[in-house]
This record gives sequence, C-alpha cells and structure tokens, in this order.
Amino acid sequence: MSLLAGLRDTDRSLTKQAASRIPPGIGKVLSAVEETAESTKLWCGAATAMAWLGGWRGRKAAVAGLGALVMAQLISNGLCKQLADRPRPPKEWFPHDEVDDRPDSSSFPSGHTAAAVAFTAAVAPTWPAVGAACAVPAAMVALERVQSGAHYPSDVAAGAAIGLVSAWLTHRAPRHWL
Repeated sequence: MSLLAGLRDTDRSLTKQAASRIPPGIGKVLSAVEETAESTKLWCGAATAMAWLGGWRGRKAAVAGLGALVMAQLISNGLCKQLADRPRPPKEWFPHDEVDDRPDSSSFPSGHTAAAVAFTAAVAPTWPAVGAACAVPAAMVALERVQSGAHYPSDVAAGAAIGLVSAWLTHRAPRHWL
C-alpha cells in the first residue's frame, strides 16, 4: 500500500470514529468553543485581556500571539488552501447536521487549527500559564474541526504544524518587527 493510500485510509477511519464516538453533549461544547474562535474572536479577545491586564509581559505575549496568528492565517488560508483543492469529508460519514454548516473552501489545511496553535504556541514562551490556558480551547477547536465534518485529521495536523512554524518564526523575527 502506498503512503498516500495509507494516509487516506487512516483519515477515513479517524474521521468516522470522531464523528460517531463523540457524545452529542461534548460535540455541542466543542461547537460552542469553535464558534467563539471563529474569525479569530477568541484569540483577539485573549490578546486584548493579556495586553490590558498583564502589563509588559501581557503586551509582549499578545503581540507575539497575534503576529503568529496572522502569519498562520496567511500561510494556511491565503496560500495552502489556494494550492490544495481538497474536498471536505463526505457528508454521509456524519450522523449529525453540523456537517451542513461547513465552508466550501479547500479542506487542507485547517485554518482554525493553524490560528489556534499559532496563537497558543507564540504566547506560551512569554507567559506559560496563559499559554497552557489557551491550549485547552486550541485542542478543542482542532478536535471539533474533525468531529463536525469540516476537516480530515491530516488537515488538522497540517494546520497545527503551520501554527507551530508560525509561532517559531514569530519568536525569531527581529524585535523591531513586533
């Protein structure tokens, strides 16, 4: 079996498991967190709170988080989705109606996950406690993207990788850029 065929089989299996094994109540919580993170509202709100309440460290963490988030969005949504025209998982795999409310854009990569991971990973070195707190909704967003039928697990993994690289690059940018 080729590597791509193995990846497709794994994606199919994990997507179907997430769709059918996550209890509806937990699915609703995941959806609520994802809705809060939609259009980066959650991360912008967190950055505002950090900048307002966290003094110098909070402002530094907020700027790093937002810088990484913007970079991740540009890479995932502005570049990768334009190059990879991957269809969303088939609607028949999902026993719920959340699958009807998903975007028409390419499935690869998950821009929501890229933004969540980028923000969290960029905040964590400056303010570890807040980074740890942000990791919880970031993980929930990633799981929801598969459970809802918006993405395959490999889309989410690619989004997470883009987020990590964006955070890493943000922390290595010359200080006058941030």
